[in-house]
Amino acid sequence: MISAGDFKNGITFEMDGNVMQVIEFQHVKPGKGAAFVRTKMRNVISGGVVETSFNPTAKFPTAVVERKDMEYSYNDGDLYYFMDMETYDQVPLNADKLPDNFKFVKEGMTCRLVSYKGNVFSVEPPMFVELEVTKTEPGFKGNTATNALKPATLETGAEIKVPMFVNEGDVLRIDTRTGEYLERV
Repeated sequence: MISAGDFKNGITFEMDGNVMQVIEFQHVKPGKGAAFVRTKMRNVISGGVVETSFNPTAKFPTAVVERKDMEYSYNDGDLYYFMDMETYDQVPLNADKLPDNFKFVKEGMTCRLVSYKGNVFSVEPPMFVELEVTKTEPGFKGNTATNALKPATLETGAEIKVPMFVNEGDVLRIDTRTGEYLERV
């Protein structure tokens, strides 16, 4: 059990059958009346953000959210399979549990599966990936006066904007959190 007076950023707890994670908190002691804790928290499973005030003595059961590194093996229609590297067990996940930035993950990459009480509810891809450009228009001499960008298709099928000097066959480092080109490898 954890009391609202002990909240810190990142703590997860159960409230009304939901798993909540504290994003921001503030202890408020007004001149008149009792102190309270103003909290901004996120529902870990659905992603919704809520702001609420609590009495500092309110108690909640702690929730342990597990993160485990697993290798992305392959997909079969709407099912994506991940393999535990220790036990070699396969874990199938529906496409709706995958985030938008999963489009940068190719087979054989290690991802982090996030679960609560054994139920996987999210997948965290690696922060940075190295992918090959499979299709892009060539850059022409003279059109580099400004920071011009052009579209490029990566080996996973994802499309991003890249500088004019990038060519087909180049391997790029991509930040999966923002989907931006970082550098040529």
